[in-house]
Amino acid sequence: MTRHAIIFCWVLAIGLALFLLLPLVVIAAASFSPTPVFDLPLSGASLRWYGRIGRLDGFWPSLSLSLQIAVLSTALSLVAGTLAAIAIARGRLPGATALGTLLVSPLMMPGLVLGIALLQYFRMIGFTATWSALLVAHLVVTLPYVARTMIAGLSRFDFTLIEAARTLGCTYAGSVIRVMVPALAPSFLISGLFSLLASFDNYPVSIFLTDVRSKTLPIRMLQYIEEAPDPTLAALSTLILAGTLVLLLISDRLVGLHRMAGTAD
Repeated sequence: MTRHAIIFCWVLAIGLALFLLLPLVVIAAASFSPTPVFDLPLSGASLRWYGRIGRLDGFWPSLSLSLQIAVLSTALSLVAGTLAAIAIARGRLPGATALGTLLVSPLMMPGLVLGIALLQYFRMIGFTATWSALLVAHLVVTLPYVARTMIAGLSRFDFTLIEAARTLGCTYAGSVIRVMVPALAPSFLISGLFSLLASFDNYPVSIFLTDVRSKTLPIRMLQYIEEAPDPTLAALSTLILAGTLVLLLISDRLVGLHRMAGTAD
C-alpha cells in the first residue's frame, strides 16, 4: 500500500470517528447549558441540570428496575450461554452449527419485531407478570452476545487442560473453574459487558412489556422528552456515557482492551 493510500485511510478513519462521536460531544456540552433549552454554543456553564436528575418523576424506580433486569439477565446469560457454547464446541451434537445459529438469531431480528412476538407469546400463554416478562425478554436479547462470544473463545481453548487438571485431583467442576474460567476471562468480560449494556439500554423490546407502574430507564427517558425536553435529559445521558467509559476503563485494567478485541498476541 502506498504512502498516500495509508494517509487517506487514516484521514477517513479519523473523520468517521469524529462523525460518530460528535453527537455525544454535543449532548455532553448541552448538559452544561445555563438556560432551559439546548443552547449551543454555550454562553456559560451550569451544573444545575445534574442536580435535577434525582428529582425527575419516577427516575429512581426506573433506574432500579433497569439495573435489576440488566444484572440478572447478564448473569443468567453468562451461565446458560457458556454451558450452551461448551455443548456446541466440545460435544458432538448433531446439528451443532444450526443450534449455534439459532442461539444468535435474535440479533438478526429487528427489535420491534422481537418485542411484538414476545408480547403476543406471553399473552397467548397467560404470562402477565411485568418484571418476569422483562427478565425473560432481556434474557433473549443478551443470550446471543454471550453464546456468540463464548463459542468463538472456546474454539481456541485446549480442552486437554481440563483433563490434565482432573488427573491432578480436581473435580470436573473444579477444573472448569480453575482452568477454563481464567483462560476465557476476556470472553466472559466482553460478553458480560455487551450483555449488560444491551439490556440496560434496550428500548424496542421493553416498550411492549412494561406497564404504567414499571418502566425501564430508556422508556422513562423517552417520556421525559415528550413532557419536558430540557437539558436534564442531556445530563442524564452524559452520566450514562460516563458510566460506560468507567466500565471500559475497568475492563482495560482487568483484562486489557487488546485481549478483549482479540488483537493481542
